[in-house]
Amino acid sequence: MKHIFHPYPHLVSVLQLLKWSALIIPPAMLAGSASALFLWSLDHATRLRWEHGWLLLLLPLGGLLVGLVYHWFGRAAEGGNNLIMDEIHQPGGGVPARMAPLVLFGTLATHLCGGSAGREGTAVQMGGAISSWFGRVFRIEPASLRVLLMSGVAAGFGSVFGTPLTGAIFAMEVITVGRMQYEALIPVLIASVVGDLTCSAWGIKHAVYHIQFADLHEAGRLFPLDLWLLGKVVVAAMAFGLTSLLFSELVHAVQKPFKHYIKFPPLRPVVGGLAVIAGVYVLGTRDYLGIGVTNPEAGSVTILSAFQPGGAHTWSWLWKLLFTCVTLGCGFKGGEVTPLFFIGATLGNTLAWVFNAPVDLFAGLGFIAVFAGATNTPLACTVMGIELFGAQNTVYFATACFLAYYFSGHSGIYLSQRVGVPKQHAKDMPSNLPLREARERSRALTEAELARRPGPSAAEAAPDRPQIAVPEMGKLRIYLAPTETIRAHGLWAKLNPKLTYQEIIKAARQDGLMNANAFTDQKLSTTGDADVGNSRLTMRIELVDQKSKLEEFRRQHGELLQGKVIVCE
Repeated sequence: MKHIFHPYPHLVSVLQLLKWSALIIPPAMLAGSASALFLWSLDHATRLRWEHGWLLLLLPLGGLLVGLVYHWFGRAAEGGNNLIMDEIHQPGGGVPARMAPLVLFGTLATHLCGGSAGREGTAVQMGGAISSWFGRVFRIEPASLRVLLMSGVAAGFGSVFGTPLTGAIFAMEVITVGRMQYEALIPVLIASVVGDLTCSAWGIKHAVYHIQFADLHEAGRLFPLDLWLLGKVVVAAMAFGLTSLLFSELVHAVQKPFKHYIKFPPLRPVVGGLAVIAGVYVLGTRDYLGIGVTNPEAGSVTILSAFQPGGAHTWSWLWKLLFTCVTLGCGFKGGEVTPLFFIGATLGNTLAWVFNAPVDLFAGLGFIAVFAGATNTPLACTVMGIELFGAQNTVYFATACFLAYYFSGHSGIYLSQRVGVPKQHAKDMPSNLPLREARERSRALTEAELARRPGPSAAEAAPDRPQIAVPEMGKLRIYLAPTETIRAHGLWAKLNPKLTYQEIIKAARQDGLMNANAFTDQKLSTTGDADVGNSRLTMRIELVDQKSKLEEFRRQHGELLQGKVIVCE
């Protein structure tokens, strides 16, 4: 008992709490203020678009402007949310402070002209950029910087949606699939609460959602439960998870043809903007543009209308999914989460009609479950349901979110997530793989398993079909000086030099390689009888993909890689 109540460890805990509070509160207040500015500006941009419908015709021009700004000034900031997650996993070059104003400008331009996008990505990137800048100013050590970045994510998310508890859990859960980052427990809670309070102090109001349904069949129970209704929720949750999978894979797939056929990045959103405009005139409605929470036109499909019977059309969820995938896949800026809310709520509205279930309950379940599957954050989304809709349907919330998470497979909108606990193929899936590698490995393992199954009928049906093999993976390590720049031609290029390592990372991501990361404070060494070091080569770039793709990357970018020290594995 004497050791249990010794004051020293409790004093240390108090000092740690004070330390983290002093470290977290200033950037959290800045992130909350940035979210308030963003939400205020977003509201005005949306209203302008409603009042002046011709702004939609400027979407290709707005995309070109956003593309040029990012092409000239973006550099590492183009990594967005994935860059923040990479920095949390392995602190390296840091999150550039310019990410905050760039993503703010890009998102507002997207919404002003009618692109279908959200707001979470903007708030998270601003919070991460502010926290990273704060860490550089005060020279925070790498271990604490990881926690500081997670706190920036929590402050941005919690403040932009008005869900502080969800923001804290989301920041701990989103980094690694299936594993919580409890070392940041107190800091992310402080950051999310402070960010939300700061945003509210600026007079920002959030949308209010209502689920009137309350199952009262079993009086006296805190969480009444109807087993027949629960069975319907289970089936709907599977559909929500598959929709998450469809959205995640489609938004990544849309990027490939844009990158393959349009080599100059600023032109990609021009083509995407034209596709969005064409979609509007083909469907004859503007319901699927913008953020989609509300709409002044009577009879419009919105997130709020989806909670009412007849508030969505049968295929509203699919149209919003397609509009959003094209908008984000071609290079416009913004988040995915609010469109996922729209997709889930309208799908829930449709499924409620199919299953003869409460419309508002199923809209709310879709609202959180599709988001849970696409971000691999079932616990955070369950808590979001409680914060937004109340606790009386908690069991249904958890069922929908957990099953949607499972049925979304090894996929997601954030490819820099690490897989801590695999969902399937646990024996063959290494832990801590980036999601971009895990999804390819999972697909290959599934194909290999199907190929190994005996069955003469399959062979007779397709006797000439080649056997499917797991692709051979490889890694390129490129060593160079962190300050090395691309040889410039022309006055503008000389005034605006580009760092070589950033251009290599950019080229790798544009070519669709699974993993491309840069690490600092590393020295080139060779294994053998002696170690050889080079104090200049303190930047290490790692590219991971199939060996054939890596070899193709070396051939296509020979000029960029010329003279670099490259190690193949």
